[in-house]
Amino acid sequence: MKQKIVIKASMPCEKSRAKAMALVARAHGVISVGITGDAKDRMEVVGDGVDSVCLVSCLRRKLVHAEILQVEEVKEKKPEEKKPEEKKPEEAKVVVHQQPYYYCHPGGYYHHYHAPPPIVVCGEQSNCPIM
Repeated sequence: MKQKIVIKASMPCEKSRAKAMALVARAHGVISVGITGDAKDRMEVVGDGVDSVCLVSCLRRKLVHAEILQVEEVKEKKPEEKKPEEKKPEEAKVVVHQQPYYYCHPGGYYHHYHAPPPIVVCGEQSNCPIM
């Protein structure tokens, strides 16, 4: 469930705002963080499965006094319905499935054996005493 959390925190300077935003951005499930309000004292956090109580208590412990103002569910915008367009004949699509080099069938294990390269043996005798 995607939710929007508005947190009021006492952030007097830009440095403390940056630290608070970095702390909130590291939290599990946070998608976006923004500073809002006339006095830039509110943080708007959007995330999926964010624990708002844990987030505020972490802010209180690490940086500044904070309190939860609002928690609401974010609803996805439905795309506007378009008029059905004329269907064009689709071109034939070719789908190629590539198997990995070593492919294991569900019924058992098969190892692909590669034969060694061929060796050429010459039957002629040479006059070289080293060989």
